[in-house]
Amino acid sequence: MAKLAVDSVAGELVDFLNASPTAFHAVAEAKLRLKEVGYEHLSERDDWVLKPGGKYFFTRNHSTIIAFAIGKRYVAGNGFHIVGAHTDSPCLKIKPVSKVVKGGFLEVGVQTYGGGLWHTWFDRDLTVAGRVLIKQKKDGSDVYTHKLVRIEEPIMRIPTLAIHLDRTVSEGFKVNTQSHLVPVLATSVKAELQKLIGENGTDDGKDSNEKTNLDSKKHHLLLLKLIADQAGCEPDEICDFELQLCDTQPSIIGGVLKEFVFSGRLDNLCMSFCSLKALIDATSAEGSLDHESGVRMVALFDHEEVGSNSAQGAGSPAMFDALSRITKCFSSDSKLLEKAIQRSFIVSADMAHALHPNYMDKHEENHQPKMHGGLVIKHNANQRYATNAITSFIFREIADKHNLPVQDFVVRNDMPCGSTIGPILASGVGIRTVDVGAPQLSMHSIREVCAVDDISHSYEHFKAYFNEFTLLDAKITVDY
Repeated sequence: MAKLAVDSVAGELVDFLNASPTAFHAVAEAKLRLKEVGYEHLSERDDWVLKPGGKYFFTRNHSTIIAFAIGKRYVAGNGFHIVGAHTDSPCLKIKPVSKVVKGGFLEVGVQTYGGGLWHTWFDRDLTVAGRVLIKQKKDGSDVYTHKLVRIEEPIMRIPTLAIHLDRTVSEGFKVNTQSHLVPVLATSVKAELQKLIGENGTDDGKDSNEKTNLDSKKHHLLLLKLIADQAGCEPDEICDFELQLCDTQPSIIGGVLKEFVFSGRLDNLCMSFCSLKALIDATSAEGSLDHESGVRMVALFDHEEVGSNSAQGAGSPAMFDALSRITKCFSSDSKLLEKAIQRSFIVSADMAHALHPNYMDKHEENHQPKMHGGLVIKHNANQRYATNAITSFIFREIADKHNLPVQDFVVRNDMPCGSTIGPILASGVGIRTVDVGAPQLSMHSIREVCAVDDISHSYEHFKAYFNEFTLLDAKITVDY
């Protein structure tokens, strides 16, 4: 059988996914890609000096990133052309006090984040990743820095109960998220034999210092030592951390025809990657910003899976602050920001539910998004999505011009409808918004699946939007 070619955009997505086990790592990877093409790193704590033709980004909490390129014809009051997505995914996060010892096992206490399909986390080879706050000495003084960590090898597992001990499990497995979702780190006997407290691998029965003693009451020293090794510090230099469990199985292009991406966190790192790559490619070519009068922007927010209500979520002032600061860099007239908002547009990009062949009755008959069918425009009369006739037309018109497929989705009337950052940004900032997403299966599972073709469709659609929105919007008359 001839070897099938792998789409280059999908291949880049797989690389991005494998580098991004957490929202913190996704932002770090985005920063790296932006810096490689000349984007300047700004700090929200400093004054900004911006110029037409400039390319910039800033981060909040290192889990949200907003990048933008200013057209060379931009003047204060012109619009912002935005794609918004999110960096977080449902997962299990380590509790502030995680030390659990029972039944001869060392276990790690975790809390559920978002609405995950928690049964898919059982019997997987798991590890941890996230960020660590470290105290170190610099010029004789204490300084505190955060470092990203990722333990590559599998170190934990959540075992299922044998069917012999629960004969009813085949009738339906109901997970108790408090008592069942507790990963095993080690056996108590083995941990006693191989304590890692001392530098020479031996233990005299005493803790090395007070800080380590305090931490040993909250977390297993075996785990702290692994984390410290990854962070390049000593366990007693760890002040705090935000860590989550991750599947060690890498993302990969699969299927007999190499038509699928099998991965965790497709919701929503797939849309994050496609929008970021589209912005980079729509602003990095020679002359790409020469005729642009607006600002092209990508905003990747944290905490969408839990409602976006945080200092770095879509419900925060992050978006409004960015628009305001950019506008004020070019004019002190506060009324120009209001004009800019009315001239702006947001594509809220979050993965969509593809038609499942084994559950076809879960989709409304006329709205069954298919894999390979392109981006899905999401509609909801009750404003769970922010799409309206004008915003969907704009997005569809761009697709038609480039022969890109698009689909429509409406949830069944007898089923609840999810939501996205779209309505939050539309209502909070007042910008016209369309909700879209690439179709996928197994949403919120530890392993999800989408189509290679739809990755290319999404990237091309977002790039065309950045390149052509200004001219298209000038032809639309609504509120005159």
